[in-house]
Amino acid sequence: MVEYLKQLFSLEDFRNRLIYTLFMFAIYRLGSHIPLPGIDTTALEDFFKSFQGTIFYLYDIFSGGNLGRMTLFALGVMPYISASIMMQLLTVAIPELQRLAKEEGDYGRYKINQYTRYLTVFVAFVQSLGISVWLQNQVSPRGFPVVPEGGILFTLTTIIALVSSTMFLVWVGDRITEKGIGNGMSLLIFAGIVANFPNASIRVFEMLKNGDLSPFAFVGAIIFVIAVIVGIVFMQEAERRIPIQYPRRQVGRQELAGGSTYLPIKINPAGVIPIIFAQSLLIIPSTVLGFVNHPIARLLHDAFNPTTPLYNFLYVLFIIFFTYFYTAVLINPVDVADNLKKAGAFVPGVRPGQDTQKLLENIINRLAFVGAIFLSVVAIIPIFISLWLKVPFYFGGTTALIVVGVALDTLNKIETQMIQKKYAGYMRRRRP
Repeated sequence: MVEYLKQLFSLEDFRNRLIYTLFMFAIYRLGSHIPLPGIDTTALEDFFKSFQGTIFYLYDIFSGGNLGRMTLFALGVMPYISASIMMQLLTVAIPELQRLAKEEGDYGRYKINQYTRYLTVFVAFVQSLGISVWLQNQVSPRGFPVVPEGGILFTLTTIIALVSSTMFLVWVGDRITEKGIGNGMSLLIFAGIVANFPNASIRVFEMLKNGDLSPFAFVGAIIFVIAVIVGIVFMQEAERRIPIQYPRRQVGRQELAGGSTYLPIKINPAGVIPIIFAQSLLIIPSTVLGFVNHPIARLLHDAFNPTTPLYNFLYVLFIIFFTYFYTAVLINPVDVADNLKKAGAFVPGVRPGQDTQKLLENIINRLAFVGAIFLSVVAIIPIFISLWLKVPFYFGGTTALIVVGVALDTLNKIETQMIQKKYAGYMRRRRP
């Protein structure tokens, strides 16, 4: 392990990317401590204590605690995630967008990315408008208004600050993806969650010290978290290997021997994306209903509490839908079968073309089913275990899935980059 780290840090490109990523994280954390202007932070802190265990508390986890403190980065990158979901659904539904994504290459991807950003601005605008109006109507348990001096000026200031900060975070995420390590958007969510681990751990130990949490429940929670992490690592790294055979080929006067390899497909191809997408969608109705002062709206808002049957039913439904949807986006059996046929490769015992396509479809559907069940179990069961053991909601399966999933994805990217650099160095040494 030590030798591996030495080799890793000996690569100048890796060191530069790591420093750049940490620098961007520092900027993100700095903005996470700058509150929105016009807010009484003491009243806000008292007010948000009553939201623990609710959908707002969950959103606060994804925003890295920025929502609870109402900082510049209160919305985080969630408007971008929501916009990405909408664009992916629209790309499937609208032929013109589908053509852009499939046939236009880099230009098509650029246009889709541009439309996603326009949609992000719109989503961020709606959310920031709702938050500004909502905050002006809230009072802390002690009777102090969260916004002492509201009005149009506060509303405009909040909208400008939140929308511009969200787009800045989108830019930061893009820069990390381009010049740093791993996927920038995922790493920002990861950084926000991990940054709150120390405070959450301190609260657990305080509960243990005060007798609010029994030693049995504490040990049980630790064992459960370790078991969940082990399960996540196994499912994220396990793969189904489809054998591929290449026939003998004649190239000029030279006959190339055939060979065998395999096509690896992850047991959980969609990764943690379905969880993030499902959470993003469930946050929207709860957010909208929270701004409506009507008995029916309050009743529906309470129904979207993470511990209610309705919330968990919809959560599982969305996870299953997005697992199948995102798996279909990532792996197209038609394209894979066509590429294998063009390369002269085949699956032993299966005819190239449509038969191979049907085989791949069956395998991918089964893997998507396994992945959907796994994600649903890991996302739902910890909520009830948390309630039973009376452990803070922060240590849930969703949190573990995102943290472990993003960490594994980043480590795989680092390993790939290291192999590429080694290979490039070898080729330079071989060059006369």
